[in-house]
Amino acid sequence: MRAALRPVAPLVLSVTLLGSLAACSQGDPSGGTPAATEGDTALASSSMPAGSSGTGSSGTGSSGTESSGTGDGGVTVGPDEPQPARGTVDVVRELPHDPSLFTQGLQVVDDQIYESTGQYGQSQVQRRPLAGGEPTVSVPMADDEFGEGLAVTDDTVWTLTWRKQVAHDRDPQTLEVRREVPYEGEGWGLCHDGARLVMSDGSDTLTFRDPATFEPTGTVAVTAGGTPVQRLNELECVNGAVLANVWMTDEIVRIDPATGAVTAIYDASALQQPRPANPDAVLNGIAALPGSENVLLTGKLWPTMYEVRLVG
Repeated sequence: MRAALRPVAPLVLSVTLLGSLAACSQGDPSGGTPAATEGDTALASSSMPAGSSGTGSSGTGSSGTESSGTGDGGVTVGPDEPQPARGTVDVVRELPHDPSLFTQGLQVVDDQIYESTGQYGQSQVQRRPLAGGEPTVSVPMADDEFGEGLAVTDDTVWTLTWRKQVAHDRDPQTLEVRREVPYEGEGWGLCHDGARLVMSDGSDTLTFRDPATFEPTGTVAVTAGGTPVQRLNELECVNGAVLANVWMTDEIVRIDPATGAVTAIYDASALQQPRPANPDAVLNGIAALPGSENVLLTGKLWPTMYEVRLVG
């Protein structure tokens, strides 16, 4: 019987191989998962540029974490002028950070840290003392919302959702939602420059918005040496510029919001080494420190925040 069955084995293998190839051809051609919808938990936030078909990143499992992707090693700079300066970060001090927080937005106001986090069923907005300690206020988001960037204005805390296309106007003291405002596209990063909100959507475009109504007032395309800079993520408005994490890189770019030109690229790869084992534990979170030229940096699921000087 074993001898009689022997010729069948190559046929079984061929059929199995053909089935596997067919299955692959129906999914993401890059090997990742297909693009998700808002209710899916295979992908999340910052996993692909807005409007992507999902070919840029591989998804995670069903835990509702962001897809990790592979990144490209850094920001691509074209040959055009102006050329961005190259710089690094100089660590001034280290502060503790809750390693369970999937950091999406970060801002320091007076002596308080405001932080928004992601993941379906785990997203929240909290406020806690800069000096350390437990949150004084923490408000969960709805289970179908993947939290994104955050910006504090004089009378509002604005928070974004990834694909639900809803911004939350929150009471700055209680952090409870006062109203929801719809917007088009994905929500990634957000900051306030004192006169307007600046929002990223994972592409190379920054959108300016009215801080009271959240209505768009303009856009600018971000380039480095003339080359578009995709995957702009968490933002911080500081000294007339916009600092941005570039998702899945260890680089922070400084952007002139008037032209969209990247004027500096800072290498932050020395921070949080060794990195947490989770591939989603990437650099994300920038907060200017009041009364200082320094900024606070952290990452998703990092146990540490770093006060740094941007050098260069």
